[in-house]
Amino acid sequence: MMNSLKSLGLAAAFIAGLAGTAYAEIALNLSTSQNPQDPLVIAMEGAKKKIEERSKGEIKITIFPSSQLGSDNDVLEQIRNGANIAVLVDAGRLAPFQKELGILSAPYLVDDYSKYAAITSSPVYAEWVEKLAQSSGIRLLNYNWFQGTRQMFSKNPVKGPADLSGVRVRTIDAPGWIATVNAMGATAVPMPWSEVYSALQLGAIDGAEAQLTGAFGIKLHEVVKNVALTNHVQLFTGLATSEQWFQAQPEEMRKIIVEELAAAGDEATRMTVEKLDSVRKEMEAAGVTFTDVKLEDFSSRVPGVYTELGLEEPRKALEPFIAAQ
Repeated sequence: MMNSLKSLGLAAAFIAGLAGTAYAEIALNLSTSQNPQDPLVIAMEGAKKKIEERSKGEIKITIFPSSQLGSDNDVLEQIRNGANIAVLVDAGRLAPFQKELGILSAPYLVDDYSKYAAITSSPVYAEWVEKLAQSSGIRLLNYNWFQGTRQMFSKNPVKGPADLSGVRVRTIDAPGWIATVNAMGATAVPMPWSEVYSALQLGAIDGAEAQLTGAFGIKLHEVVKNVALTNHVQLFTGLATSEQWFQAQPEEMRKIIVEELAAAGDEATRMTVEKLDSVRKEMEAAGVTFTDVKLEDFSSRVPGVYTELGLEEPRKALEPFIAAQ
């Protein structure tokens, strides 16, 4: 009898040990270059709570803002090696792995952020996502995190492309972004977002192209006082993770992750749009001058970017869906 009780006790302890191991066994780290006060990070915090609640603690989310895990490109390499990370990136960083996706951050693709929904719900986009996963090991979970419209921040006023001649402008370290800034008339200088403030302060660069909320988050208005409203890219981003890691998770847990992170993207977009007016007013109060420019002066200079990057065919493939929107 004692042996039986002892065996039952050991079995119960073993089962309890297994349960303890299963609890919070699925760990996912969310990485972004944005600061903790940015709408994107706030939306991530909301997703963390919902994912952990829906999974009953089986999934543990940890958020790393301000590039704490490294630059976006460095994190993507970790992801390709199977790391349990999802990094918020623009498609320009994914283009080296799947060329067609570069169209999502191409200049003057659409004139309003709301038109991206037609693109990312299209079968063409879905096909590109699957090809990316197969060829690179990167799973793009969503692409609905609107960060704002990219504008030109500079130390001296910019009214047209001629004013950008010889101006060193920070941009994202990806071929499409570099080609866009150069086409607009400036000299592109790729560098991590976390280094932009100090680079401007020290005179290593003369300006930066960025969205208002992101620029305000790192207090860019303290070191540059001019913003040209070039509207050159409607900046959407998406969460990319390891295909190897993702497919290794139980189907029901993958479903929770996908649904809640997509919902968080929608929430981040809503908060970003709501914040744009107040951010501009605060920048103006800090002495920043906003200049309206003729968009065609800049948009007429970028068709060569599509040719250079091989994006003419992807653009044609998306045109029916954009037109329908």
